Amino acid sequence: MTPTSPAGAFDAFLPNALKRSAAQRTWTEADGALPALYLSHGAPPLFDDAEWIDQLFEWGQRFAKPKAILIVSAHWEHAPMMISGSAANTELVYDFGGFHPRYYQMLYPTPDSSELAQTVASLMPDGEELHQAPHRGLDHGAWVPLKIMYPLADVPVLQLSMPTSDPAKLMDIGRRLQPLREQGVLVLGSGFMTHGLPFLTREMMFGEVPAWSSDFDSWAAEALASGDTEALLDFRHKAPGMPYAHPTVEHFTPLFVTLGSAKDASVPVETTIDGYRVGFSKRSFQVA
Repeated sequence: MTPTSPAGAFDAFLPNALKRSAAQRTWTEADGALPALYLSHGAPPLFDDAEWIDQLFEWGQRFAKPKAILIVSAHWEHAPMMISGSAANTELVYDFGGFHPRYYQMLYPTPDSSELAQTVASLMPDGEELHQAPHRGLDHGAWVPLKIMYPLADVPVLQLSMPTSDPAKLMDIGRRLQPLREQGVLVLGSGFMTHGLPFLTREMMFGEVPAWSSDFDSWAAEALASGDTEALLDFRHKAPGMPYAHPTVEHFTPLFVTLGSAKDASVPVETTIDGYRVGFSKRSFQVA
């Protein structure tokens, strides 16, 4: 469905959100570790969904504004592991097609993140060099949700590539990143709880939720609520709805970076957003 006013919901949301974001208190050491997040990021049509916009913004308002953000997105798979360009105003990646020109004109000019880049590099194991793609900006799995959560673009953001689809290895990466949370850095995995894009139907566009999506979402919700990390690690074999829910797994696997950066991955998560968009689960959560 093509909106009559592309990003109209975002335009309506923005004036008040800018005021509230400007008044948001910035993180200090007294706040302790920030949570780590996994969010379903949608695509440009997220800017037309007033409810989802409000859910993401209010989530970001629940804790102090981060000093910086490190995000792993489904849309940057690259080995060896790399970080995005850290210069201020690095050009965004418009990695989507077939949408209204408005979405390709949206900007998110974040500040310099070179200090965060140096810190992330220091957390890598001895002998493992962290490469940088100096001209690569944030892809839509990063800038679309962050433009809503922190609309002033006043928080430095760095993107980390996802070098593997192995859940255990991604959890190890998350463990390396855990110290960042104590420094006021928001660690964020960005994907989509279900993402069977090849199986999208007209009925789903008008609100139908297929069983493969709802079954997978219910299974993941239960595993997350009970802290069953072992089941989640073996999602390819244990989750119902596969492989339809994730014909390719890159929208689910950022979840493991989030879980790895938790103080205790076996502790149940706090679900912050649920429901569906075009039949796909929006389930998002945070960990302490």
